[in-house]
Amino acid sequence: MSSTTPVDEKIVLRATAKAVRARLEPGSRKAASQRLAELGLGFLDEPPHIGAVIGGFMPIGEEISPLPLMLRLHEQGYRLALPVMMGKGLPLEFRAYAPGDALNSAVWNIREPTSDKAAVLPDVVLAALLAFDDRGYRLGYGGGYYDRTLRQLRSIKTVITIGLAFDEQRVDAVPHLDYDERLDWILTPSGARRAAT
Repeated sequence: MSSTTPVDEKIVLRATAKAVRARLEPGSRKAASQRLAELGLGFLDEPPHIGAVIGGFMPIGEEISPLPLMLRLHEQGYRLALPVMMGKGLPLEFRAYAPGDALNSAVWNIREPTSDKAAVLPDVVLAALLAFDDRGYRLGYGGGYYDRTLRQLRSIKTVITIGLAFDEQRVDAVPHLDYDERLDWILTPSGARRAAT
């Protein structure tokens, strides 16, 4: 009798989640990204102070784009940062970013700030994902980069974590292990969900 592990379940769910996301129409993707910008961070009980650092990400593949939201936050006076891969098994480093900055192309064609940009510690982290559940668990791509990064950040300071997603990416339960870090919020075009405790 064979039994599956959370790791096995994650592999299956990744394939399913990618297929769900791939079926979304380009027009609806763009509208969804714009809707995130309209919603902003007003749903937070205590929005970060103006000048706080928002750690975003550059979208790859069929991810929902955080760029309209990041642009709005930049215009409101928040500072932006983007993650940089420091090596396999290591947390990400966030570096300062402003719209229009030159970016390097890294692994998987992810665009990252150049080495001359200052390293910063975000007050808010916007995270990409393949699937999410109501408890705040996110399914990533399997490298563990965000789990290590969020664990490190949370050991240093208070940080608000927000997963950005299409509504269609919600699942009943994301398989998880002890080292998987939960998100505080999920923001989709239909609104924000606080992670259930």
